[in-house]
Amino acid sequence: MPQTQPSTLTTPRVTSRRAFFRSTVGLAAGLSWGLAKSESAAEQVRADRKLTAAIIGHTGKGNYGHSLELIFNDRENIQVVAVADPNPTGRAKAAAQCKALRQYANYREMLEKEKPSLVCIAPRWTDQHHAMGLAALQSGAHVCMEKPFTQTLAEADDLLRTADQADLKIAVAHQMRVAPSTLHLKKALDAGLIGTLLEIRGHGKQDHRAGGEDMVVLGTHLFDLVRMFAGDPLFCTARVLQNGHDIKLKDVRQATENIGPIAGDEIHATFAFPNGVNFNFTSRSQFRETAGPWGLELIGTKGIAKILAEMAPRIYLLKNSAWSTEGRNDSWHFLEGDPTVHFAAAERGFVPANRLVADDWLDAIEANREPICSGRAAMKSLEMIMAAFAAGLSQSRVPMPLSNRSHPLVQLKAH
Repeated sequence: MPQTQPSTLTTPRVTSRRAFFRSTVGLAAGLSWGLAKSESAAEQVRADRKLTAAIIGHTGKGNYGHSLELIFNDRENIQVVAVADPNPTGRAKAAAQCKALRQYANYREMLEKEKPSLVCIAPRWTDQHHAMGLAALQSGAHVCMEKPFTQTLAEADDLLRTADQADLKIAVAHQMRVAPSTLHLKKALDAGLIGTLLEIRGHGKQDHRAGGEDMVVLGTHLFDLVRMFAGDPLFCTARVLQNGHDIKLKDVRQATENIGPIAGDEIHATFAFPNGVNFNFTSRSQFRETAGPWGLELIGTKGIAKILAEMAPRIYLLKNSAWSTEGRNDSWHFLEGDPTVHFAAAERGFVPANRLVADDWLDAIEANREPICSGRAAMKSLEMIMAAFAAGLSQSRVPMPLSNRSHPLVQLKAH
């Protein structure tokens, strides 16, 4: 269906993105988690106490994600005490940007000496996410991490178990989950915007990474959103193709970035959810031109909502026209009341989006609740990715949650 920009916009401008977030974050958190207070947790983030924070990056190997190293900037009660990066040039640049007091080549040494309360794990490559996250948690720090969460479910489980035992909070940079437009859409859907949800369709960017890499790098965002709207999947079926044939063990390869093994240059995966809802995910380069920008469509009994995936997602609603002898003239319009409609480019970037993730993470620490962009939600998103790979290889239905917590491509290839 064609996408059209409305000629006039009637939604009033929202001048304070943070004000909207504060008014809606409690509602969104309350959808799944309580807001029980803990005095001991609140002590850690009380405004009159100076929290210590540290950043782990790796210039040239996963870099610093998407400006995630800046999440502590301009916070009066947080002092960035150090940055760890084995590359001296990158380390100095990052330290200057986040105003760190000290620099380390080794993140373990930094954690041992500084013992920060908060740690940002910024590399977008996932090969060291588990090791870095475990070291930070074992040092007693709450963790905010770039996505994807880890390379395997076993690694994710280990981090979550460690955090739970120490009463520490993990947040993962699935920024669209806390975007004001997404929270507004969720509230509208719960109020019956499109009637009963029937089906969700999604696709990645489908660029040179189409297939397995697209699903891991970008699908993780979409899968996280799908769970926000539909709950936890019951099972997965998938067809994963490489050069036109169903994937075999010989097709397993490393991605262009170090995010673990992948397979397939075309993926079509279907996930079954409760209440008869199905989610179909596609990533194939030949589909890119006709599919349009990456994102989701939520199809209900009374309408269709579209999410164009950005850090501040653009939300559209399809208004159906009646059939005539000349066909139909359906059109997409901005969702009424979306507070981000008039956001400038700077308001749609990674820095403000990351700040919303961090705002909620810090509030979750204080309130002793699960962050909205939690490590547990990130694990569930990763589980959908692993299920698609497993289903594609086995060409069979894969029940969820997965009992196999290893990477299905690695495990099956070893056999």
